[in-house]
Amino acid sequence: MFEIVKKELLAPNIYLMDVKAPRIAESALPGQFLIVRVDADGERIPLTICDYDKDAGTVTIVLQTVGAETSRMADLNVGDCFADFVGPLGNPSDLTLLPNEELRNKKILFIAGGVGTAPVYAQLKWLKEQGCLADCIQGARSENILILLDEMAAVSDHLYIATDDGSRGIHGNVCVALQQLWDEGKRYDLVVVIGPMIMMKFACQLTEKLGIPTVVSMNTIMVDGTGMCGACRLMVGGEVKFACVDGPEFDGHKVDFDQAMQRTRLYKTEEGRMLLAYQEGKTHHGGCGNCG
Repeated sequence: MFEIVKKELLAPNIYLMDVKAPRIAESALPGQFLIVRVDADGERIPLTICDYDKDAGTVTIVLQTVGAETSRMADLNVGDCFADFVGPLGNPSDLTLLPNEELRNKKILFIAGGVGTAPVYAQLKWLKEQGCLADCIQGARSENILILLDEMAAVSDHLYIATDDGSRGIHGNVCVALQQLWDEGKRYDLVVVIGPMIMMKFACQLTEKLGIPTVVSMNTIMVDGTGMCGACRLMVGGEVKFACVDGPEFDGHKVDFDQAMQRTRLYKTEEGRMLLAYQEGKTHHGGCGNCG
């Protein structure tokens, strides 16, 4: 059992939890994710790692209540336990593989939207620990749903806030903010975008226009997290990939976002899942090795 040692309401329906999981905390890297279950009858919920403390043996997750299972998770309190807390899964950020000198010479911009702020924080914190600072644009519809502002500011070189309604920072979405920075002469070698799929799509369209290599995290489309369910199948550069086993990070300029969004809508119904399985045949499932 994995005990919750801290719980905090960050914004309406968005919760932060520190969970006792020493083995995961010891080996976790930014970009990876977990599979979490409330109890033996619960659904498997994939959640990206927000933070980890090797000394305390804790891992931090951020969850948003969007259905029955995440609501059950949110009802847990300090002292309660998760039945399953499995990880770290997926591939870590490619940045963790680069030599420190190369990292120091890169001008990196992160773009975080909504609860995508949590995995962005993990990467920014890791970079700072390596002596490398990156800029960040943090976006939301309005000020009241911005999360982890103090924490993000502490690990960013420059933190730019963008809200759709203008209630804080730049008035407009993250693309408006990026274009404004570009017009002011800011230049970047790499952009990393994590957030809602529609946000990532339009951010990638802009960065492609500006000629900036871009990485996105497709954790938002994962369900099972092991490649067995076929939920996170997507096309990247014309090739079939699965976010959970091949990602979750990919070249944003190669991801077919329209296909991924349409497929996600279909996957929500039983009839849709049957149709996808029929249309996609042997490529419907990922690398589980058990699906024939």
